[in-house]
Amino acid sequence: MDRLNLKKLTTEGRNENTMDIDRISTLEMVKKINNEDKKVAEAVEKELPKIAEAIDCIVERMYKGGRLIYLGAGTSGRLGILDASECPPTFGISEEMVQGIMAGGKEAIFRAKEGAEDSMELAVKDLKNKNITENDTIVGIAASGRTPYVIGGLKYANEVGALTISITCNANSQVSKTAKISIAPVVGAEVVTGSTRLKSGTAQKLVLNMLSTGAMIKLGKVYGNLMVDVKSTNEKLIERAKLIVCAATGIGIEDATEVLNKTDFDVKLAIFIILSKLNKDEARIILDQNNGYIAKALENI
Repeated sequence: MDRLNLKKLTTEGRNENTMDIDRISTLEMVKKINNEDKKVAEAVEKELPKIAEAIDCIVERMYKGGRLIYLGAGTSGRLGILDASECPPTFGISEEMVQGIMAGGKEAIFRAKEGAEDSMELAVKDLKNKNITENDTIVGIAASGRTPYVIGGLKYANEVGALTISITCNANSQVSKTAKISIAPVVGAEVVTGSTRLKSGTAQKLVLNMLSTGAMIKLGKVYGNLMVDVKSTNEKLIERAKLIVCAATGIGIEDATEVLNKTDFDVKLAIFIILSKLNKDEARIILDQNNGYIAKALENI
């Protein structure tokens, strides 16, 4: 099958710049790696219009109760798990809102189960277990663009009517053709031939960062550039919450702490109370009416 012809894949090509990487000094070696890494951001830059389109479509569905679900195998799957797991503490969302599904299940996160990526049916089963709907967004992540698990998952998601997005590092791949929105930063041959945990993985991480962070910003989880829905679950985050309130409002740390105590350390509510000069109950109502978006709520007082 064409999907098994690895010679055609950019990610499987030999890099002319690193043919001697096993025979040079350590400093020369890391310089070569660094020079290749510099190409990643430029490749992602070319895909920014598609990334922006994807974010807007994700947010539209999230306002209807939809979820963002990453689907992948190997390094790609682990990157999805990583991005999803960091969203709840950063943006104060439920663990259901952004999720990662890994071919082979939880065990495959820590120990490679390479055979799991070859099953289209397994992806369908995994998505059925999530009860996906047309309001959900399924992001298929596959550096090669040929992973059967991801292709199967995207095809099923299309049948359900969900939004499908692909993140690959090969142009015109099967995964890209299956998704409604294709994001394909082509970073070129890897430093170590076929090791897509390197440049390809870095490119995928950058795109995932943009998708989740961009969506959260659009949902009002950020005020200015401050993470105002952060959960104060440890000492570091408690202090960060205080500093965020200070930065957003210009008040001192003691006053910020006092307001935070009144709001049970709800950072967003504390900020809005201070800026709006409303009482807690009034402030909460106005925030809710504006979907928790501080800037909009301030305009509508």
